[in-house]
Amino acid sequence: MKPVINVGLLGFGTIGTGVVKLLQNNGNLIERRLGAKLQLKRIADLDITTDRGVQVDPALLTTDAAQVLDAPDIDLVIELIGGYEPARSFVLRAIGNGKHIVTANKALLALHGEEIFAAAAKNGVEVMFEAAVGGGIPIISSIKENLCANNFHNIFGILNGTCNYILTRMTNEGLDFAEVLKAAQDAGYAEADPTFDIEGVDTAHKLALLISLCFGTKVPFDQVYTEGISKVSSLDIQYARQFGFQIKLLAISKLTNGAIEARVHPTMIPEHYPLADVAGAFNAVRVTGDFVGPVMLYGLGAGMEATASAVVGDCIALARNINSGTSPRTPGMAYQPEAIETLPIKSMDEVVSQYYMRFTTVDQPGVLAKISGVLGAHQISIASMVQPESHDVGSVPIVIMTHVSQEKNVRAALAEVDQLDVVLEPTHLIRIENDLD
Repeated sequence: MKPVINVGLLGFGTIGTGVVKLLQNNGNLIERRLGAKLQLKRIADLDITTDRGVQVDPALLTTDAAQVLDAPDIDLVIELIGGYEPARSFVLRAIGNGKHIVTANKALLALHGEEIFAAAAKNGVEVMFEAAVGGGIPIISSIKENLCANNFHNIFGILNGTCNYILTRMTNEGLDFAEVLKAAQDAGYAEADPTFDIEGVDTAHKLALLISLCFGTKVPFDQVYTEGISKVSSLDIQYARQFGFQIKLLAISKLTNGAIEARVHPTMIPEHYPLADVAGAFNAVRVTGDFVGPVMLYGLGAGMEATASAVVGDCIALARNINSGTSPRTPGMAYQPEAIETLPIKSMDEVVSQYYMRFTTVDQPGVLAKISGVLGAHQISIASMVQPESHDVGSVPIVIMTHVSQEKNVRAALAEVDQLDVVLEPTHLIRIENDLD
């Protein structure tokens, strides 16, 4: 039994600062629960002079990552520098030195997780990453521990707080995307370069991890279909509400007949669904198991304190394993490495869904007949339609909701519709999830 578990921290940014604050504020509580002291031994960052608003012994600070990675007195390393490199090299070096890893780096694990977990298994250490998906939401440990007796059928997630904040304000205030994005950047909710968030890349990284954990399969990240929210307009949100829907950037995966859907895109969901109530910077993940049924976890998906909570929770779990001599206790990706399969990922052409389509057309008779004729020729049937009054001279919007159709047919139909001389701009398309079970 080690009375002290020594921790090294790589990255003293926002989340790293939160980790330091949590260890300082709740150190006694952690010791009471753990039966040992979780001690921050060293902090490495390129910038060790900026005031983070937290008091740290200067002797703990270094600009040399090797003082964390190679130090024999450090038991586990927290990686919070983000990105692919040097994070990958640092994590592999720490593992090679027999150190356990806690990381919040979803991008690193989505692309290099197989290599990292194999190295950890070889060296008899663990990699924990609760903070990589959903911030403070304990979805990773729930899948690996409490729900691990279940076969999972599907995953639905709102996994990016920036996108959810933007869509919430667009919905509640009738604002346009660009206006809300600028406000989000000014308020610190969005990065100066928000591409990874608003184009769905961050969400896709997280979905790739959830798919591996739930379905026990390797997921090439480039096979996750990814579409962001930058083309969602206030008009689309307005019409969605008329039909009883809200628009969310949704991560979706379904296991059907041995094949997996893996997709991230703006999605209309019924207003009465719990996921529709997830507002602002909050996240939620909903999984369905064959015995437990649907389970939804909800909470802050980002931010200093919520993410630090998940990071330190992983540190405590590792410290318990170290002191009980049971580390590594659970497989890194929830399945024994030799049991991980390579299930086929469905192409988007194979996906079936309902669809929202918004056409901008000339204001003349016969337009709807032309559009519906093309849709019908591609086996797409119309469930409902509205033709709102236009405020633009010479053009009118036509909004159609389809019955369940195949993506391949929808794409082919819209390619043809957009070439019609009565259609003035590319069709706005949003998929609909009407049945989350």
